[in-house]
Amino acid sequence: MNFSRAAYRELLNWKNNPGHKPLMIRGARQVGKTTLVREFSREFFRYVELNLERQADRELFDLEDVSKIVNAAYLLKEQKPGPGPTLFFIDEIQESPKAIQMLRYFLEDRPDIYVIAAGSLLEFALEDVPGFPVGRIDYLYLYPLNFPEFLLAKGHTQAYEALNTIPCPAYAFNRLLDLFHEYAIIGGMPEILATYVNKKNIASLSTLYKSLWQAYKDDVEKYGKNATNKHIIRHVIDSAPFEEDRIKFEGFGGSNYRSREVGEALRALDLARVIQLIYPTTHVAPPVMADMKKRPRLQFLDTGFLNQILHLQGEMLRLGDLQDMQRGKIIQHLITQELISVFQKEPYKPHFWVRESKDANSEVDMVFQHGRYLIPIEVKSGKQGRLRSLHQYVERANHPYAVRLYAGELRVEEATTPGGTPYLLLNLPYYLGTKIPEYIEYFIENYSLEKQEIDLKG
Repeated sequence: MNFSRAAYRELLNWKNNPGHKPLMIRGARQVGKTTLVREFSREFFRYVELNLERQADRELFDLEDVSKIVNAAYLLKEQKPGPGPTLFFIDEIQESPKAIQMLRYFLEDRPDIYVIAAGSLLEFALEDVPGFPVGRIDYLYLYPLNFPEFLLAKGHTQAYEALNTIPCPAYAFNRLLDLFHEYAIIGGMPEILATYVNKKNIASLSTLYKSLWQAYKDDVEKYGKNATNKHIIRHVIDSAPFEEDRIKFEGFGGSNYRSREVGEALRALDLARVIQLIYPTTHVAPPVMADMKKRPRLQFLDTGFLNQILHLQGEMLRLGDLQDMQRGKIIQHLITQELISVFQKEPYKPHFWVRESKDANSEVDMVFQHGRYLIPIEVKSGKQGRLRSLHQYVERANHPYAVRLYAGELRVEEATTPGGTPYLLLNLPYYLGTKIPEYIEYFIENYSLEKQEIDLKG
């Protein structure tokens, strides 16, 4: 089943760019890279697909001459060269460092050929490629399907259009919240979602979740540098879903492993994009600087995996507010995943804010840079009085803007911290996680403490 992906529009922009460079699609395995390129191949007169896990395809790059490689590929795949654009797709390119090196010469020697490369565990392969063509290739980052893509996959085009209207119409609130709740339970892995769309039964997905997660575990052999390192990675990936919040490397998951050993394992999983390390910042203004000495949070590839491993899906079906699940851990995780998915041309690492002192600690779920402002974002229901950490941030910031995502309706309210600092709070329904950058821009352009021009409720 092929899904409508936002990345397709980026591919079209790349194709229409006269100065197009070879494009490398990066992302964890099973997020739909190969399917996306095959779908995109319909935009071309000819399509040549090479899979470098096959020896015959891999050996083409021993020719070390782009024109010879192209001609040999045509012959191998029984294609005839001719007028009109041709797409070459080099899949599993991590299997050939030589092929990665050769990408740069496609731009110089055969600009008539459009080249896309992709592969699993690319981050590891790129580290070991001498003479990597920096500046000679473009990148596209692909993630699990986000909520807008979920709506299109389920055929909810009207809901999708409402979601993409700013401000989002109030009449769509209940429907979008219900659909987002469904998405929060299932997650965005393409194979899982395709099965769900066809069978419409959450219970039927359990075996598939387990199979996919096991596939990531099996990749441990490729991540690990040695037997001990592989064993630690296995322990970390098994234990990580059960960590409550910010983690400590030392003794991770009730083990006797040292901080350095666990750190190496987690950084390997981070490179593989299976589990990312999200570090805090202490800054309230740009530039955002991660404090690597402070304890990070873990961000999984997909919230659906987390729900399945923790056996939460049945309980989530009965909830009215996702904030009530795991003390807000699941909805915070999903909103972070949604925000990450928006950034397809560059990798995006979110940050959260901390203030740690002897008397009290404060923690804001996320911060997002917009121009000269660093905007605090809380994922939390309840009244303003519960936003204690947010108030600590606002009292130190150089602007009056703050954002909260919750199970309520879209609105802006004037507020004051306990210390007497006035500020504006943009309340966004959970389902607008992918729209955070757009709403922050809209918020700042149209609202100030002195003048409010537009009713965001729509």
